[in-house]
Amino acid sequence: MRVSRRSLMTSLASAAGGLLPGVVQLRQLQAKQQAASGTAKSCIIVYCWGGMSHHETWDPKPHAPVEIRGEFHPIATATPGIHIGEHLPLLAQQTEKLTIVRSIHHDDSAHGRGMYWNLTGHKPPRVGNIAPKRADWPSLLAMVSHFRKSPQGVPRSVRLPYPMVDNGTLQAGEYGGWMGAKYDPIVMRTPSGKEFGGVSRSLGSQVLNLGDVDTTRLRHRSGLLAALEDNISHNPDFEKFEHFRSLADDILLSSAVRNAYNLDLEDQKIRSAYGDHLGGQSMLLARRLTEAGVPIVQVCCAAGDLNGGQGDMWDTHGDNFNRLKNRLLPVFDRGFSALLQDLQDRGTLDETLVVMLTDFGRTPRINGGRGRDHYPNVYSVVLAGGGIQGGHVYGSSDSNGAHPLTQPCGPPDIHATIFHCLGISPQAEIHDALGRPFQVSDGRVLPIV
Repeated sequence: MRVSRRSLMTSLASAAGGLLPGVVQLRQLQAKQQAASGTAKSCIIVYCWGGMSHHETWDPKPHAPVEIRGEFHPIATATPGIHIGEHLPLLAQQTEKLTIVRSIHHDDSAHGRGMYWNLTGHKPPRVGNIAPKRADWPSLLAMVSHFRKSPQGVPRSVRLPYPMVDNGTLQAGEYGGWMGAKYDPIVMRTPSGKEFGGVSRSLGSQVLNLGDVDTTRLRHRSGLLAALEDNISHNPDFEKFEHFRSLADDILLSSAVRNAYNLDLEDQKIRSAYGDHLGGQSMLLARRLTEAGVPIVQVCCAAGDLNGGQGDMWDTHGDNFNRLKNRLLPVFDRGFSALLQDLQDRGTLDETLVVMLTDFGRTPRINGGRGRDHYPNVYSVVLAGGGIQGGHVYGSSDSNGAHPLTQPCGPPDIHATIFHCLGISPQAEIHDALGRPFQVSDGRVLPIV
């Protein structure tokens, strides 16, 4: 008969009559580390769809051969000893707010599945281009929204400014999965920035565009509809439809959300600081929505409209250096640095967790098209605010940026850390439609809080 390691340790501890106090102390330490002690009130996820190159951003390798280090140079930052890519000059001034994780990795090099890893904290359930299914693991937004309530008329989670798409297919990982349709985060269009283009079209039935709304007429129509449906029996499909229709009505009638959405109400100096482009204005809207009471907002950060899988994204197989220098990094650097500074100036950075995620990194060796290809073996993500240590680097990659060298970690560990910062135990349970319990994360809280 096989005996599990846990059973063996328990038996040994009992038999020793207390001679193995280290076992108990270790368990107590682990429980303490996993405890839900964070105090962040909200979370903003900045997602770089396509796979940001760690070599040109957070983890430059200036001493590697030229075919690996590339064309860019590292620059010093506000934190002595920390260097980042030269085309992130504004963020270089903000490193005292950041923890840069340089040792994250997973094992899937496809965009959608890499995104699934990072947004659910779990390995993708199937191969190929994975469209959303109800059997999928819930997204980070869905899980957080289960534990965090929002005011009346305010959604529990929002995605900006479009759903993520690859080869014309909506991608799994952004939805409620087996928690049910009511946990699907809604999508809101961002009032478009001008520099790199705005949102031209939408995919999916949950894209909400808050334009001019006659609230009196909307209330009358909603009341009439409720009266007509009062005596009609409703099947489950109708209940899902009704959930989102009621949510849309509440949002359209909510002054908090409508005011947050109206970027013309923002101080023009602050609005300009984010940049007059879709990426920056989406980050500004994310800040305004969290202030209105939305617990968690996800921004798909790019230089333009990626809806439908087209546009300038972080998938730099070709012309990597020009695309990063001229389009992608200016948008990210300006918008992300403005978000951090804005939150600090408003006194809300400590209660707002900001996390930058991406599918994976890019290959150490530059290809024949002056680009870098998909590379999940090691990459970088960034956390700030919400109790995160500033001026800190966690883990490292090897001299070529090819593999973790110290303190390797994975998406589950980032998720456990996010939950911890939000005051949600990584061991907290969520349930599927059959009532079966699942722990929100099987990762460990990183020692960066």
